[in-house]
Amino acid sequence: MWSKSNPRGSGYDYLTEILQILLTARELGEHIEGCVKNNRDSQKMIYSSFYGYAMSICDRYSGNYDDAVEILNDGFLKIFKEIHKYKPAYADTVASFKGWIRKIMVYTAIDHYRKIKKHLNGHTDPTTLHVASAQETALDKLSYQEILRAVQQLSPAYRTVFNLFVMDGLSHDEISHKLGIAEGTSKSNLAKARMHLQKVLLKQTEIEYKRNAV
Repeated sequence: MWSKSNPRGSGYDYLTEILQILLTARELGEHIEGCVKNNRDSQKMIYSSFYGYAMSICDRYSGNYDDAVEILNDGFLKIFKEIHKYKPAYADTVASFKGWIRKIMVYTAIDHYRKIKKHLNGHTDPTTLHVASAQETALDKLSYQEILRAVQQLSPAYRTVFNLFVMDGLSHDEISHKLGIAEGTSKSNLAKARMHLQKVLLKQTEIEYKRNAV
């Protein structure tokens, strides 16, 4: 699979690339047909054009860059394997294809979680955190990248449930079926994920405040 350099720590902004549409609807259709015929140039064009969008999804579900790349490449392998079955869900061809990519990347991330779950031996972090509500307004000042890095500090179980519920809009019932956990466990993991995020993010804002005060 093609590769791109590690953007972390270089000021790279995924949102910039996410908002870019590099292919017109006609060009996208041509390259989809090319991928159906296993045309390497078309595969490379699809990969390059939707790399940023796909990576932004994988990044949220991973704990580090290497894991994100593994999910990304596994996802694109599935895309090229199944692309002959793809049919636009609605009139906006590009948006429809992005939705299909998103679905595959999320499912691939879930598969990745299930693999590493075997090594966790049911371990969860029992730590109970208390965060002063008066400080919560400080979270509004954090950037997308700061929040993303905080999400990546969550345990795989907490991170996966948080992303599925908050970012991808799944219900706890749907999450329980996809991850093979009880609905109550999904709710508990979400609550703990939020508490951990509050602690991490508020610590970041305190560090930033002290830095600016010097």
